[in-house]
Amino acid sequence: MELRKTSPVQIRNRGLEALAKALGPVGMAYFLQQFDTGSGDYTRDREQWLEHITVQDAVEEIKKQRRETGG
Repeated sequence: MELRKTSPVQIRNRGLEALAKALGPVGMAYFLQQFDTGSGDYTRDREQWLEHITVQDAVEEIKKQRRETGG
């Protein structure tokens, strides 16, 4: 493939084909997800999610999960 005569769309399509061939469709999806920047404000959202949780609450939840899973 001569890159000088190839459009960005063609290069992208060839790249996706190569990824699918090398990694399979699921592997390709996992690989591409690494480059998704997402949206929102994680720091602000996390503060809201954890607003009423203490360190002791977190420790107790970890212990509970370990008991339930045998870990």
